[in-house]
Amino acid sequence: MSDYGSTPPPPPPGDGGGAYGAPPPPMGGGQIEHPKGMTILILGILSLVCCSPLGIAAFVMGNTALKEIDAQPGRYSNRQIVQIGRILGIIGMVLLVLGIIWIVFLGGLTMLSGSTTSP
Repeated sequence: MSDYGSTPPPPPPGDGGGAYGAPPPPMGGGQIEHPKGMTILILGILSLVCCSPLGIAAFVMGNTALKEIDAQPGRYSNRQIVQIGRILGIIGMVLLVLGIIWIVFLGGLTMLSGSTTSP
């Protein structure tokens, strides 16, 4: 009366994509890194070191990557790297705004003081 020793039924036909047509998990069932994680981190670091406008790109790309990571929990392993790059991008944007304010302030002071030299 038991089916012990009999062959199991064949798997259902399909593309092997899993439930609801989702892509199969990565090999070994582990997590993968988000493809833009290191780019976001590098842009965030560069926004602090040499080019503050890159902070805008790091912030925008970081937001979209975090949305993708949150949409598929358990798939990506580098959420912290994306968050760090996004935060560095925010700091770079703040420095950019402070630099623009500083330039405008110095330009305003130069205009107010005027030139006192006469030919």
